[in-house]
Amino acid sequence: MQNLKITGSRKNILQSEYYSVIADLLNLPEIQKLKNYQHHITTTRFQHCLNVSYYHYKICRFFKLDANSGARAGLLHDLYFYDTKHYIRQKPAVKHCKYHPQTALHNAEKIIKLNDLERDMIYNHMWPLTPEKPKYAETYLITFVDKYCAMIEFILPQPKNFIHFFKKYRHRKLQKNY
Repeated sequence: MQNLKITGSRKNILQSEYYSVIADLLNLPEIQKLKNYQHHITTTRFQHCLNVSYYHYKICRFFKLDANSGARAGLLHDLYFYDTKHYIRQKPAVKHCKYHPQTALHNAEKIIKLNDLERDMIYNHMWPLTPEKPKYAETYLITFVDKYCAMIEFILPQPKNFIHFFKKYRHRKLQKNY
């Protein structure tokens, strides 16, 4: 890994304190396998997990929360190996939102030992769609960071499409008012 970037940032994380927290996980074949799955239209599941991990780590540090567990759970929160689009075509999207955190937790527990905080973050990162409420501040935070990262992954690579979408939506809304 010569260069590892975060969407929305110009930093090479290989030269950061954050990297030392997740370096052992990055080399695992299961994590590398996430590069084979498209995620949020314009990125890979690997890149999404890396983004969530990095931003969650930074925000946890700012609030003096457990940033190391936050970084590791962020990298593992979408550790599942199926095509989301295919799954959603067969079952409602809500089912996927409830199902994939359980799958990610199961897969993560097969490859490393997790603490209770990491388990809660992975299992409940889709709250309020998950059956249980988060037990920790870090878990609530990862739910927001996950959504933030999904937005930047969609918007940053294709700003023209995003602007076009809102212009089109605004035009439709104006027509309905008349």
